[in-house]
Amino acid sequence: MAKISVMAPGGWGTALAVLCCRKGHDVILWGAFENEIENIKNTHENPLLKGIEISDKISLTTDISSVSDSDIVIMATPSFAVRETAAKLKGVIGKDTVVVSVTKGFEKGSLKRFSVVIKEELPDNEVVVLSGPSHAEEVARRIPTSVVSASENLKAAEYIQEALMDDTFRIYTNTDVIGVETGAALKNIIAMAAGVCDGMGLGDNTVAALITRGINEMAALGIKMGADRFTFAGLSGIGDLVVTCTSRHSRNRSFGKALGSGMSVDEALKSVGMTVESYYATASAKQLADKYGVEMPIINECYDLLYNGANVKDAIKNLMNRSMKPE
Repeated sequence: MAKISVMAPGGWGTALAVLCCRKGHDVILWGAFENEIENIKNTHENPLLKGIEISDKISLTTDISSVSDSDIVIMATPSFAVRETAAKLKGVIGKDTVVVSVTKGFEKGSLKRFSVVIKEELPDNEVVVLSGPSHAEEVARRIPTSVVSASENLKAAEYIQEALMDDTFRIYTNTDVIGVETGAALKNIIAMAAGVCDGMGLGDNTVAALITRGINEMAALGIKMGADRFTFAGLSGIGDLVVTCTSRHSRNRSFGKALGSGMSVDEALKSVGMTVESYYATASAKQLADKYGVEMPIINECYDLLYNGANVKDAIKNLMNRSMKPE
């Protein structure tokens, strides 16, 4: 068994800590805030994962030095804290520690994928990306789930596959890290758009069209960035897109639904009560589309909605009235 440290006790980080613990690993759940960690210690529950008992076997701490001899470190921080947290691990973990990135999106400003950000801060460590249709609530409750372990080093991806896979959490491997991370980041934006459609009272036809054209946009940008087209037909592409666009657990869909029902952007963000990655990812995706010269009409409309005060009804009209073209 391995020593596995999970950085940040959010919903997904906590679910992965629970998963690793039930596999018999020695698990540490690290958080930056004492009150957050103490609350979990006292209640044996994370308020973001209600009804899931946090075992006493999981060590809860704010002491970064406690992760020093970890075999695996899982980076489950919000996007804005990835680089800062990775930097804290410099000189703490050894070069043989495998770092697993589960944060979805792009770094604000640099537009870098998070495996790249982590590698810049921890150049001696292997970095693996874990992604796919995997709501924390369902993984923690042992509902069958399949994801992808991706690394340019296949042996590193296989190591994480073997360490984390069990009879309810199936893991496939992939070496297309660009495709896996790009799909993971962009699907949140399409899910927000699907939520807008729901909030407006539109139908299944609309959402189906959005998902289909959305995966096309995701692949178009990913390919320009160096990804394999077929990755977007897999779990980290269409798989993650479908679950995020349709699930009641999706905070990005909930955010979009609030927008579609008439809330302002600020009101919608507050209504979700958690980090809404699509809000940040939309700005980055728009910049990447412009940088690589990729036509992404759904992303463009989402950007105008979030940052230029556009109207949701106008956004739908703009998409439906685009010039005729072959599929």
